[in-house]
Amino acid sequence: MNLIKTLVIGNSGSGKSWLAEQLATSLGSAWVDLDLLHWEPGGYNMPRKQEDVIAMAREAAAAERWVIEGIYGWIVSEILSAATALVWIDVDESECIENIRQRGMRRGGDAQSLAELLKWAKSYQSRTGSSSYGAHEAIFNSFRGQKACLKTRDQVTAFADSSI
Repeated sequence: MNLIKTLVIGNSGSGKSWLAEQLATSLGSAWVDLDLLHWEPGGYNMPRKQEDVIAMAREAAAAERWVIEGIYGWIVSEILSAATALVWIDVDESECIENIRQRGMRRGGDAQSLAELLKWAKSYQSRTGSSSYGAHEAIFNSFRGQKACLKTRDQVTAFADSSI
């Protein structure tokens, strides 16, 4: 698989960041977390302007090599054509929730934001919008490059191991 410019999508807590870090390290490429583009510095309370986020994502995707990961389908759609590979981590919602509980809140989050994130992760299959299961499925199905859908933690680990 040509992983030079890889997008990793999936639910919150699915392991996107872990896999992206593994891939970026093995490829010697940049690792871009879309949370850091979407949210203003200091936490998850203030989103950036959509046009600023898209400009930053396009700038990151213009690089020679990268691994970009996130849940935001609206951002991914803006840079999908630049990708050589797409990985969708589609593990069960309950596993995502357990992963979030184990890691706790990141980047200045508090107990309330952790509770909201757990509720958000639990609604992946049922919610609508660009960060939903349905939106990720549509992105995956429309992508014409090399792609992989990973359904279990073992598959995610094996994919990372095979890319090293």
